[in-house]
Amino acid sequence: MKQETNQLRIYPVPKGAVLQEDYCLRVRAEGTKDWQELKAYRVKVDMHDVRCASMAYFDFTGSVEVEITFPKFYTVYRVDIRPLSLGIQAKTEPKRITFTLDKPANLSVEVNKDRFHNLHLFAGALEEMPDKTGDNVLVVSGSLDRPGFLGDGINEQLEAMPKGRMLYVEPGIYYIGECVWRLPSHTHIYLEGGAVLIGGLALEHGEGLHIDGRGILYLADFARFSSINGIRLNHSRNILLENLIFINPPHYTVSLGDCEDVIIRNIKSFSCEGWSDGVDMMSSRRVLVEKSFLRTSDDCVAVYGSRWDNRGDSSEITVRHTSLWADVAHPMMIGTHGDHEHEGDVIRDILFEDIDVLEHHEFQPGYLGVMAVNAGDKNLVQNVTYRNIRIEPFEHGKVLDFQVKWNRDYNPAPGRGIRNILLENIQVSSGEGEEPSVIAGYSEEFSVHGIEIRDFCRDGKKAESLEEAGILVGDYAEDIRML
Repeated sequence: MKQETNQLRIYPVPKGAVLQEDYCLRVRAEGTKDWQELKAYRVKVDMHDVRCASMAYFDFTGSVEVEITFPKFYTVYRVDIRPLSLGIQAKTEPKRITFTLDKPANLSVEVNKDRFHNLHLFAGALEEMPDKTGDNVLVVSGSLDRPGFLGDGINEQLEAMPKGRMLYVEPGIYYIGECVWRLPSHTHIYLEGGAVLIGGLALEHGEGLHIDGRGILYLADFARFSSINGIRLNHSRNILLENLIFINPPHYTVSLGDCEDVIIRNIKSFSCEGWSDGVDMMSSRRVLVEKSFLRTSDDCVAVYGSRWDNRGDSSEITVRHTSLWADVAHPMMIGTHGDHEHEGDVIRDILFEDIDVLEHHEFQPGYLGVMAVNAGDKNLVQNVTYRNIRIEPFEHGKVLDFQVKWNRDYNPAPGRGIRNILLENIQVSSGEGEEPSVIAGYSEEFSVHGIEIRDFCRDGKKAESLEEAGILVGDYAEDIRML
């Protein structure tokens, strides 16, 4: 068998990009002598006490060596590279860290247990960039030395081209006219590594949109109540988003409202404002989120029914092979919003699989739960599976919270019920901030029925009872089985 060649690709950093200089980073393909410098971007985390962490990215094949040193006085006593499930170990010296990667990974490198000034390192798979010389390609040529602009004239040019058109954005900083770029359907937008767009993207009543590349959407300068999303998709279908990085959108990273047939793959996001969720889905169907890294100051992933002008049930949602880090609220949330003005919605057929939970940090008693199903607004939540979930020690919260609720801050009415939830191979590493998990209904009519828990392990040992698992069963909850 032919041995795979070790290759490395570093992307340019445009002048004016907001960098964080807590670390000096170098990388090299294993077996080569020359190191390449890697710059780190500033990302703000944790809305309750906003701090500046670091983020850097590169692509490679084969094996690559990473070196981290410190421009300021720093002594390394301990290094954690998470998710811990990857088993990556660093060689440490008082002022230097090195480790080797042999496959793509989205990592948090934490020195001396500091989770708030850490390095997020995204080592991606080296892929061939698309051909930008074709007749159906519009190229936006940027500059690494001065900012550019993306305005409405771009849409006019694209819409004059046949379907299947591509907009290729070269490295540089680009300001989006009027802050939100409303995209045309049937378009492929490729953001080359080193392209930084300042503003958000949106698609309304559209279809056939593909956005990918190694570019960054930078929204850190927008205030919280501007409510700008990284990407907003409403009443749209057949969407593919992949390999994008989002820095501090003031609202959701990706908002889906009345959408279907959507794939979100290998996105990375950071937020530090209230309501700055990761991927939120309202009245949407057939959605896949995979291979991503979401560090948010509200729910990382949320699945709802009707909200705003989006109407209808949500179904067939899969989130897999992903790392979730909730500095505030829930890593996985289902059920709060629905059609309370009528009979509510059904939220069904939801799968969370192969998930690493890196943090759950919430102190408000009504918003605890790594895995939260909080049925409100007359919603019925049914047929939900959590499989192969690895929960690392978290600051404060619950492992699970399955309740039919009337949250008067958000719900004019309680939910209708929760039915048929499966938890399978749940691995919990205990932490000092864990509260007991809860399963409870709201009333005899609005109840929880049919929770099956298989292979729930705490600190490597299988729990043989709900008590050992740390789960309390309240009123109006029936058929709770632990296997």
